[in-house]
Amino acid sequence: MWKPPQRIRHELPVLRSPNESEAGGARLFSPLTLASGLTLEQRSWVPAMVPWRATEDGLVTQDVLDWYGRFADGEPGVIVIEATGIRDMPSGPLLRIGHDRFLPGLGRLVETVHRRSRGKTRLFIQLIDFLRIRKRPPRERFLGQFLEVTDAHRQNLAERLEDDAWRNADEPTVRQRLLDLDDEGLDAVLDRRELEALRYGTRERVTDVQIPEVRDLPKVLPGLFAEAAERSKKAGFDGVELHYAHAYTMASFLSALNTRADGYGGPREQRLRLPLEVHRAARDRVGSAFSLGCRFLCDDIIEGGNRVDDATFFGVELAKAGMDFLSLSTGGKFEDAKQPKVGDAAYPYTGPSGYECMPTAVSDERGPFGRQIPKQAKIRAAIRAAGFSTPTVVAGGISTFDQAEAILAREEGDLIGAARQTLADPDWFKKLRLGRGAEIRRCIYSNYCEGLDQKHRQVTCQLWDREALDEPGAPLTDEGKRRLIPPPWA
Repeated sequence: MWKPPQRIRHELPVLRSPNESEAGGARLFSPLTLASGLTLEQRSWVPAMVPWRATEDGLVTQDVLDWYGRFADGEPGVIVIEATGIRDMPSGPLLRIGHDRFLPGLGRLVETVHRRSRGKTRLFIQLIDFLRIRKRPPRERFLGQFLEVTDAHRQNLAERLEDDAWRNADEPTVRQRLLDLDDEGLDAVLDRRELEALRYGTRERVTDVQIPEVRDLPKVLPGLFAEAAERSKKAGFDGVELHYAHAYTMASFLSALNTRADGYGGPREQRLRLPLEVHRAARDRVGSAFSLGCRFLCDDIIEGGNRVDDATFFGVELAKAGMDFLSLSTGGKFEDAKQPKVGDAAYPYTGPSGYECMPTAVSDERGPFGRQIPKQAKIRAAIRAAGFSTPTVVAGGISTFDQAEAILAREEGDLIGAARQTLADPDWFKKLRLGRGAEIRRCIYSNYCEGLDQKHRQVTCQLWDREALDEPGAPLTDEGKRRLIPPPWA
C-alpha cells in the first residue's frame, strides 16, 4: 500500500476506560431508532469486511458462521455482512445472493448472529455489483494473442518506423513487431486503454457503452438490487446496505469521471440518477418498514473524482429519497492503484485513495486517527441543514471511547463505525460497556489484514492469528499456520 512520503509513525491514542456507570450513560451505548422503525440498541457499527471464507460458489460455510458469530459475541449495535454479489455468476469465495439457493445458508448466518449476540445486534447485508476486471497478462500473451490488431496500430507503426509498408502489414507481422518494441515504442503505438490492459489488466468502466452489458446497466441493476434486497428480507436480515462506495459499479456511476451521455452521467444530478432508481426499486420491493440505506464516499481522493461538495449534494439527495441511514467511507479506487504483478489483478486500495480509506500508523502530520471525520461531519451538517434527520455512520481510525464520545457529542456523526479495531478485538465495544476497557486488544494499524485481503487470502489479525493454535476445535487456515477467529474472551 502507498504511504505518505513523510513516514511519521504515530502512537495509538490514549485509551481511557470508562467505568461501568459512565459507560451506561454514554452516547455510544444509547439507542437509535431508524425511520424504518428498527431500534439499534447502541451506536456501535461494524462495517462490512470481506474475510474470504465463502465457497467458490458463494455459499455460506461454517467458517463464515464462525467469523460473524465471533463478532456477534461482542454485541455491537450493528454488524454489516461483507459485500455480497447480487448476480448469479462466479466471483470467487465471496458471498452471493443472486438466487434463492443462497437463502438457506444466509438464513443460518442471521440465526447465528442473533443467537450469539443474545438478540442485541442487528444484522445488515451489504449488496454489491462490480464490473469485469482481468489479471495483468504476460507481455508476450497480450501482444501476441489478446490485443485486437487494428488499422490504428498499422498507421502508428508506419509513422513510428517511417515506413508506409506497415499500413498494409498482416496481423502476424504486426504482432511480431509489437513484441519487438520497447516501452517507449509501445507508448507511441498503443492507445491509453490498451496500455492499461497490458500493464494493469483489462478493466471495464461504466463509460464503456460500446459494450452492450455496460450500456444496459441502468435497465438491469434496479431489478437485480431489488431482487437481492427482497431475498435479504426473506433470509431474516434486519436491513440492507446498498454498496455505492469505492471502486465498484454504483460508485462509478456517482463519480465525476462518469461522462455517459445517456442521462446517467455528466452533471451530478444525472450521475445520481441510477443510485436513486436502485434505491426506489429496492424500497418498492421491501417496503418502508424494512431498513434500507447505503454506503458512499465522502471523498474519492483521485484526480478528477468527487470531493466533499459532491458528497454533501449526494448525501442530501439520498436523505431526501428516504434512505434509513448513510454510511460514509473514503477513496479505495482503481484509478490510482499500484501496478500489479503479472498474473495478479489491480487492487483498489494500494494507491493514495486506498491509503485514505485505510490509513496506517505510518502517516503524515495529520495521522490516521479520525482522519476523515471533518469531511464526514460536513455531510451530516448539510443533511441536517436541509431538514433531514437521516443518521450517518462515520468511520476511519476510531479506536477509543473518548474518540467515539467526542464525535457523537459534537454531532459529527450518529453511529460509530470501526472495522479494523473490531477485527483486532471483536469484544471491544462490550469491554467498554462493562467498564473493562483495560482488557481491549488494540489495533496497531499496520494493515496486515489488508495485505491478506489484497492477496485474496483468508483475513485474520496479526494480534491473535498465531495464538493458541493447538486450542481444541480452533478453526485454522488451510495451511494450518493461522487461526481464523480470535480466542474467546475469558
